[in-house]
Amino acid sequence: MIENKTLNFLKKLNSNNSKEWLDENRSDYNFAKNNILAMTQSLIDQVSNFDGGIEKVDLDPKKCITRLNRDLRFSKDKTPYKTDYYIVLNQKGKNSSSAFYYVHIEPNNCFVGGGVYNPQPNELKKIRNKINNSFGEWHKIISNKEFEKKFPSGIHNSGILLRSPKGFDDDNPAIEFLKMKGFYTQENITDEEMQSNLVLEKIIDYFKYVKPLVDYLNDAIEE
Repeated sequence: MIENKTLNFLKKLNSNNSKEWLDENRSDYNFAKNNILAMTQSLIDQVSNFDGGIEKVDLDPKKCITRLNRDLRFSKDKTPYKTDYYIVLNQKGKNSSSAFYYVHIEPNNCFVGGGVYNPQPNELKKIRNKINNSFGEWHKIISNKEFEKKFPSGIHNSGILLRSPKGFDDDNPAIEFLKMKGFYTQENITDEEMQSNLVLEKIIDYFKYVKPLVDYLNDAIEE
């Protein structure tokens, strides 16, 4: 579970986003990070039971979570720290182009899902081609009753084209998805659920149902 102390640390960091404050509260930071690393290891162990790609690469939990330090080089916002964590289980590393499972941890804004968020042009083209060439398979995955029950908000995207992408007609039956720039699921988990002994089971249940989508997208990317 995610401890209340971890969420409280992130809440306080949001109101005291400075190096001085973090230095004074280093023990709380270490507690939060270790708590999230422990959950990450548990998720890796559980996902490895049903996803051979994750099992094969023997993920290091330290490489599956986002850093707290923000990259300030090109940002107008100079606050030094993020106030959330992402746990990303990706068979080729959290920064690769492959599809992944994820958990977002932030007070009053926790959520879970899987897919690809913002693929690069080459990967995006491959995904669009696969959806176009095997729309029946794609539709079967996202219209599965259990999938729809688990992810009622459907497929999310990181942007939508105003016009059909080059090479595809407006009347293409898959055009709704071919215009998307990302393909992932996202469902909320309350802070109370995150602190429950049952949260690991709940997250793994989401991951099991999003696995066909993750597999489909990785098949496209790896072609």
